[in-house]
Amino acid sequence: MAETKPLHHIAIIPDGNRRWAKAHHLPSILGHQKGAEVTRKILKKLDAMGIHTITIWGFSTENWNRDEEEVAGLMKLFTQFIDELSKEIHQYEARVYQLGNRTRLSPELVKKIEKLEADTKHYTKHVLNIALDYGGRDEMLRAIKKGIEEGIEFSEEAFTKLLDTGDQPYPEPDFIIRTSGEQRLSGLMPWQAVYAEILFLEKYFPDLTEKDLEDAVENYYARQRRFGK
Repeated sequence: MAETKPLHHIAIIPDGNRRWAKAHHLPSILGHQKGAEVTRKILKKLDAMGIHTITIWGFSTENWNRDEEEVAGLMKLFTQFIDELSKEIHQYEARVYQLGNRTRLSPELVKKIEKLEADTKHYTKHVLNIALDYGGRDEMLRAIKKGIEEGIEFSEEAFTKLLDTGDQPYPEPDFIIRTSGEQRLSGLMPWQAVYAEILFLEKYFPDLTEKDLEDAVENYYARQRRFGK
């Protein structure tokens, strides 16, 4: 019988912030703010549970198509989130990576991200991936372009190294959790997540609790992963 591998990397698609706000008769941005608060609680909980790598998808390449006011509010929120994270991250000894294309992000936000990445580069206890302006197809196209420019002889191993997670110890998520009841991955890590276990939760992301995470991890370890065998 196949055994479940250790859980090193959890990726979360935090869906439902806007619908949560609508259900509570609040502006959309307040749903996103609540989601940011929950994200910080999740990081603390997963650190306590010993999860090495955490990926949080904050903003997709398709999210630029949203209302300009909402996008502007989200960019301001991400800037504030990075500021707060910069104060807290050292207690987790987590190295921070931004996954995604940063050419469309504001210079201020990019500067803060680059500083946070540099300030945490020496940590090895955890990895925190923050996916901003991230799309799986975009990541793969950027990797292909980089490989061509560098004259790389392509192989699975070489291509994996060209991705945004290329130098991480656990680049492939073992477990992907999506909230809000939507049952799709929307392009999250299409190369890295080929054998990821997936859990779709009905509740909106702002309602996610520590108990939900404990139950999710228990669910993961109850599964049998065969990896094509």
